[in-house]
Parts: sequence; C-alpha cells; structure tokens
Amino acid sequence: MNLLDHLRRMAANNLWSNDRLYRAVLSLKPGEFAAERTSFFPSIKATLNHILAVDLLYLDFLEEGGVGAAAHDDFVPIEEPQALFVAQVAADRRLIAFCDRLSAADLDRQVVTDRREDGMIPERIGDILAHVFLHDIHHRGQVHAMLSGTSVKPPQLDEFLLDYDAKLRREEVERLGLEI
Repeated sequence: MNLLDHLRRMAANNLWSNDRLYRAVLSLKPGEFAAERTSFFPSIKATLNHILAVDLLYLDFLEEGGVGAAAHDDFVPIEEPQALFVAQVAADRRLIAFCDRLSAADLDRQVVTDRREDGMIPERIGDILAHVFLHDIHHRGQVHAMLSGTSVKPPQLDEFLLDYDAKLRREEVERLGLEI
C-alpha cells in the first residue's frame, strides 16, 4: 500500500467512525448531548462542533477555497445533533472526494493555510491530511469517553482497517458506499 491509498482509507475511516459515533449520540436521552462534562471541551455537543469547525477550516485550505481562518472563526455551532450529523457527513464526503482526486505527487504540493496573525503558511497536502485525521481521532476519543457517562454505550471505533474485522464493519461500509 502506498501513502495515497492509506490516506484515502483514512478518509473513508473518518466517515465510518463519525457515522458510528453519531449513531450513538443520536440515541442520547434529552439533555445528555449538551450536558456539561469533563473533557477538553465541556460537552459532547461542543466537541462535535469543534471537530466539524476544524474539518471545514482544513477543507477550505485543501480545496484552496479562499475563505481562510474565517471558515473556523465564523463557524456557528449547530445546536441539534441530527443537523450536526448531516453537516459532518457532508464534510466527510467532501474530504473523501478530495482524497479521491489526489495524485501521489499532490501529497507534496503545498497549499496556503491562513494562520491569522502568524500569516499565510504553506503546508504540504499530505501533512494537512495526516493532521486532520489525527485531530479527528483525538476528539472522537474524547466524545467516546464522555459517552461512557451517558445512557448510551460508546461504539467500537477501531474495526476498520484489518481484514480480521471486516465482518464487524461490512454492513456499515456497504450502507455508506465505501470501498476499502
């Protein structure tokens, strides 16, 4: 497997993991989504909104959309879990489509990232993608831990890449239309 194939698989994993996580979140009892909890962000709602806001920021950088830091700074948090889920799926699908359009040479190509007062910093596409996947995994883990203190059991999020686990994800991967 080459790096481009790996990054495409990680984009697919991102959609799959978010789908599993949101299906748990959508089963929460009233009040649990926004309830204050111990974590980096103070609630499941705040953490999921942060994931989406950062995804939109980096998608703008990757797609060279020209919005810059405003993609994050002007983000309006979404109050309802279903609407947040729909927005996250759209971002995840954009990321998959972006990765599918890449060539191996594109991974070293630089795009400009708007770092506000630190200026416009060129970054390699491959590095940005790796950062986005690590960022999302990190914060999904926080949501996973917060779910442990709710009425909903946290879902497994690590059954995506190994052939051994194929039987555990097959139905979801097919429903999501993913090729892995």
